[in-house]
Amino acid sequence: MALRACEYAWKGGLIFHRPLILCFDKVRRYSSVSAVSLPDVEGKKIGNDESKAPQWKKLDSDELGIRNSMISEPTRVVLKKLKKNGYEVYLVGGCVRDLILNRTPKDFDIVTSAELKEVSSFSTSAGKGGKKLSENFIKPKGCNGRDYIRWRNCIRRDFTINGLMFDPYAKIVYDYMGGMEDIRKTKVRTVMPANTSFLEDCARILRAIRIAARLGFSFSRELALSLKQLSRSVLRLDKGRILMEMNYMLAYGSAEASLRLLWRFGLLEILLPIQASYFVSQGFRRRDNGSNMLLSLFSNLDKLVAPDRPCHNSLWICILAFHKALVDRPRDPLVIAAFALAVHNGGSLVNAVEISRRISRPHDASFHELQEASDSNSNQALIDQIVDLALSIKYSLRKMMERDYVSQAMAKYPRAPCSDLVFISEALSMRACKIFECVRRGKEKGYVPRRRNKINYKSLAEGSLPEVRRLFARIVSDTVYPPIHGDQNSLVNMNSHS
Repeated sequence: MALRACEYAWKGGLIFHRPLILCFDKVRRYSSVSAVSLPDVEGKKIGNDESKAPQWKKLDSDELGIRNSMISEPTRVVLKKLKKNGYEVYLVGGCVRDLILNRTPKDFDIVTSAELKEVSSFSTSAGKGGKKLSENFIKPKGCNGRDYIRWRNCIRRDFTINGLMFDPYAKIVYDYMGGMEDIRKTKVRTVMPANTSFLEDCARILRAIRIAARLGFSFSRELALSLKQLSRSVLRLDKGRILMEMNYMLAYGSAEASLRLLWRFGLLEILLPIQASYFVSQGFRRRDNGSNMLLSLFSNLDKLVAPDRPCHNSLWICILAFHKALVDRPRDPLVIAAFALAVHNGGSLVNAVEISRRISRPHDASFHELQEASDSNSNQALIDQIVDLALSIKYSLRKMMERDYVSQAMAKYPRAPCSDLVFISEALSMRACKIFECVRRGKEKGYVPRRRNKINYKSLAEGSLPEVRRLFARIVSDTVYPPIHGDQNSLVNMNSHS
């Protein structure tokens, strides 16, 4: 059971002595998404649209629909052990929000009064400017010592909907920040004033996008304005941190919504200038409800992954490179279908060509990246075009790694911000290349065709090449040749049964 621990040093001789936050791996189980009926809650926003503190609340977790069986088994084991030893334990942050919304949490955060020396941890202060921070907030009326400690923890959270604490043994959800009201309103709102929050930690800008995309929430007016005003501040982040946040957006089931929000708030041209240039070339408006091939590719990825079943980041990087190659040079749908089949089959070109010629399903003719279909090419000519497509994807990936090239992506649009950000490492780029390298080199030795279509999510998250290839091929084929009504099988899945 993997976990990471973040140790907090509390001041003032309070009850909790250096509590730990333990973050547990994803829960591997399915969960339905449904609307929930919440108890009537009152309270005013803090530090944002209104100056008064919200009325703090203690809510019955049973009434909110939370059952301890919804908590992952590894997390329950640790909670039980800590409680048995006399320590206080709470679930905190996004996992509480997700449990209320009947969603599967990406991970579970635990705050405990235990000092777990056997767990590796790193010390922090009570929060940057801890005393100053608490002075900016109004202490809730009528709170005792324990309430005060919980409240102090919550005011250090990024968003109100993440500022909830859940005691699974008392079956109480504590809300000091007005998080329940914002869940009801489907709003993402910062705990402190948005400008202050984003200036203190600009990574919150990306987290706001990620949370809103995943939950389908909107932003408070203040937060939306600050996103636009401070969008360029994300360039101060370490490239590794940007990659991590982008992976959370694109690998966990909300990639399409994330790209739309990044575009709407002017962040796409900073983080992914090449893709932003494509949006502009397509006449895609900031609030456009339409679609395009790039969004369709990621929409099909979203159908196959989830917060507890993510893909490896090499997959979405390969999707970006594949799409750029088609933008630079549109291709015959038959070539793309054969290419996808070859990737799926570990590089077997002859077999891929034979199967692709039997496709009777119509391709999506709305994409400008696709040429008019033709079946006049010989098998060898088709193989040559498949190999050429693989070379083009490799070239596109190389261009995505060149800062000078990236900086010129939006050069045609002088009003757009200029960004030369490259956050993909060389090692990750090489790993993405391996996904389609089998097409150029021919069928790999030791390749074993799979007879079942079930995805091995553990292997997918770890970046297993056969698993990533199968998913990449499925996404490409489902985008170019969408499953038709009454036949939801992917072309590559149909091939595995042939």
